[in-house]
Amino acid sequence: MTKELVFATNNQHKLEEVSAMLGQDIKLLSLKDINCLEDIPETADTLEGNALLKARYVKKNYGFDCFADDTGLEVEALNNAPGVYSARYAGEAHDFEANMQKLLTEMQGKENRMARFRTVIALILDGRESLFEGIVDGSIITGRRGAAGFGYDPLFVPKGYTETFAELGNNIKNSISHRALAVQKLTAFLSTLSSKA
Repeated sequence: MTKELVFATNNQHKLEEVSAMLGQDIKLLSLKDINCLEDIPETADTLEGNALLKARYVKKNYGFDCFADDTGLEVEALNNAPGVYSARYAGEAHDFEANMQKLLTEMQGKENRMARFRTVIALILDGRESLFEGIVDGSIITGRRGAAGFGYDPLFVPKGYTETFAELGNNIKNSISHRALAVQKLTAFLSTLSSKA
């Protein structure tokens, strides 16, 4: 039996990435699919808070079981900035070229390049709220490399690799990324529910 779940995002990259990970048992709907065209406010000061805000908004206003995620790049030398402000680091335009440029500028002269990507997924299903977290450690390089992926991918080298997320390509990235780890936890949780059904 296929279950319908709304993924509270308009980001086509994320939608494709997560849909590929969830497999056949879940039919993923986007905000556009349910005609939710407004910008859902992300006013919390934590990733968990923002993910819950988005999921609760969809449940309350549209009635669908859904999940939402928030992802942040946390850079050690910058006191874990940009963190919850990753998408709007260089301003409200969500311009990742400008965000990357700002990060490179902020990191000039810094010896500590340690960073991590963290994703939190908030799921509202059958009246219950659950949180799932995925973290991948790595480091920030001094210039962009690679053309795949999106966001800060050209600047981030995951631990144990020499290529950036943007060089590794979607197949490898989708198996090791922060979002992949959070989605794996989400998928495992959903499969325990479907085996009980």
